Amino acid sequence: QVQLVESGGGLVQPGGSLRLSCAASGSILSINSMGWYRQAPEKERELVADITSGSKTNYADSVKGRFTISRDNAENTVYLEMNNLKPEDTAVYYCKADVRTRRFGTEYAARYWGKGTLVTVSS
Repeated sequence: QVQLVESGGGLVQPGGSLRLSCAASGSILSINSMGWYRQAPEKERELVADITSGSKTNYADSVKGRFTISRDNAENTVYLEMNNLKPEDTAVYYCKADVRTRRFGTEYAARYWGKGTLVTVSS
């Protein structure tokens, strides 16, 4: 099995910064895309940013220029640097990894999710 553990959420004032981390562990053969999604109260989960194993990145329009995604392939870890945070960034942030794994001798690809970390932007 594969586990994703997020850290770095918290309360920050508007204009402030936070850095989220997500480490993947378990039966991992390779990881293709890793990324971050978020879900605000009474809203659907949405993509924030993702990054391929080759470091190609993709961002939601609402965070371009403020957030930066990066990853450490050797550590199976993805980061999200969030600057100039706004109240509308308040949400639970979920880490996602598209993993090639093996179980009972069979290799397959699957998407895994972390349990989420809360980011609250408020004065």
